[in-house]
Amino acid sequence: MDELKALKEFQQRIGYTFNDEKLLYEALSHSSFANENKKTRRSNERLEFLGDSVLSIVVSDHIFEHYQHLPEGELTKMRASLVCEKALFEFSKKIELGKYIFLGKGEEITGGRERPSIISDAFEAVIAAIYLDGGIEPVSKYILSFIPESITPDGSAFHDYKTILQEIIQKNPEERIEYHLKSESGPDHNKKFTVQVLLNSNVIGEGTGKSKKTAEQYAAKEALELMGYGAQ
Repeated sequence: MDELKALKEFQQRIGYTFNDEKLLYEALSHSSFANENKKTRRSNERLEFLGDSVLSIVVSDHIFEHYQHLPEGELTKMRASLVCEKALFEFSKKIELGKYIFLGKGEEITGGRERPSIISDAFEAVIAAIYLDGGIEPVSKYILSFIPESITPDGSAFHDYKTILQEIIQKNPEERIEYHLKSESGPDHNKKFTVQVLLNSNVIGEGTGKSKKTAEQYAAKEALELMGYGAQ
């Protein structure tokens, strides 16, 4: 893909228009590409360094505010699950980042466009580029658009327990799953919801969270564990 076309398309995909496109050029330039174009291009490694820190502070602030019932140790696990290479690789798939990275010929041939380490590094570099170009507000909006609504404190950010449970139950057409709100407590700014999941009117799991959706995920997780599937 033509470089200018790639830059334009990528900005449309992420919903952010750069004032200084050179920052995006650099963010998408892998070291293999920069080495082949030494006089005209810098690699994204320095931006990756900054992006890692920006990502960490935005995610830390988000989970600190939204999971006030969790202790420091659980918050640390949760943050780790959201900033690790696996998580960034999953986020990157949503915007097809691999398609827009500028790679050297050798890296292109050996499948660099699909390599999690290259893609997750570029994801961090793009974060830094947005931060340098527009400040903390647009980069926070960008990062938080990837964060799952329901995150389990054990670090399972990408496990949708409700879907997993539903897929298991659907193997038996006569079985039916329902979620019931058991209780709601606390002030408006710090609500706590407890939800039960029922299989044919029998309670098979219960969960508590700061939103009904989070509580439903915990209930489904407990049901899976009781059914012998564990925290998949």
